[in-house]
Amino acid sequence: MPRSATRLAAAAVFAAALAAVPAKAQDFINVLTGGTSGVYYPLGVALSEIYGKTIEGARTQVQSTKASVENLNLLQQGKGEIGFALGDSVKAAAEGNAEAGFAKPLDKLRAIAAIYPNYVQIVASKESGIAAFADLKGKSLSVGAPKSGTELNARAIFGALGMSYDDLARTEYLPFGESVELIKNRQLDATLQSAGLGVASIKDLATSLPISVVAVPAEVAEKLGAPFQAATIPAGTYEGQAEDVPTLAITNILVTHSGLSDDQAYQMTKQLFENLDQMVAAHNAAKAISLENAVKGLPIPLHPGAERYYKEKGLM
Repeated sequence: MPRSATRLAAAAVFAAALAAVPAKAQDFINVLTGGTSGVYYPLGVALSEIYGKTIEGARTQVQSTKASVENLNLLQQGKGEIGFALGDSVKAAAEGNAEAGFAKPLDKLRAIAAIYPNYVQIVASKESGIAAFADLKGKSLSVGAPKSGTELNARAIFGALGMSYDDLARTEYLPFGESVELIKNRQLDATLQSAGLGVASIKDLATSLPISVVAVPAEVAEKLGAPFQAATIPAGTYEGQAEDVPTLAITNILVTHSGLSDDQAYQMTKQLFENLDQMVAAHNAAKAISLENAVKGLPIPLHPGAERYYKEKGLM
């Protein structure tokens, strides 16, 4: 074959190879959430839709998990790009708290943003006779999935009040939806759920039978300290709740890992805050997400890509 023909053939092969390569490789974003009846899941769905529409080349997926502890362990392993987690779970993960479900410090975790607070919400059937926290003694209670963020909250509260699960007649370790179904069927007295206000599971329960929203004494926040803080579940949050109920709140954090590129982390942070209306449309809890609070009280370092966005906004 003449040399010129050889060069033309090689050029053709090279051009074909170039044509087979997309202009931009797809960025896969797996959003780690929680149970489908909690708040993490609808917000995670909204976040994945935002990223799918606004980040060029992004391909998104939403994964339902056991929430905080599982999400943080998955992120450490690189099995997700962003996940929701409670602030106290994030702190325990960074420290390597084995009792909380972290065999060693998770050193790859990086923060995207502090978002909305979770409220500890203890709800009992009216007929159980549970009106105060001490009334849980001798009763049955679901404390959330084992070593979930909710269950860690429950354990901390019991300890602060000098109680333990041994004081209960029965302890169940169930997701929100399953806990509510047992209460509806008169097979469980109460459920403790750490979630945004107006969580679907408790709304469902409150419309099915009369409930009592049980107070967490203010002294608990003082004993536990940060990231716990005293808070209030406003009257009317759930059907039949006539009065404000004191409780605890813990900030939720959107977490990623150090292996995520700076550009992707920047875009994920930017698109979250530029499309907050879509998050609010997914769940009212997102009304509490604000740029001003995004970098407050974080127990792990910010991802450099997220930090770049906050610097642009004058927050750092």
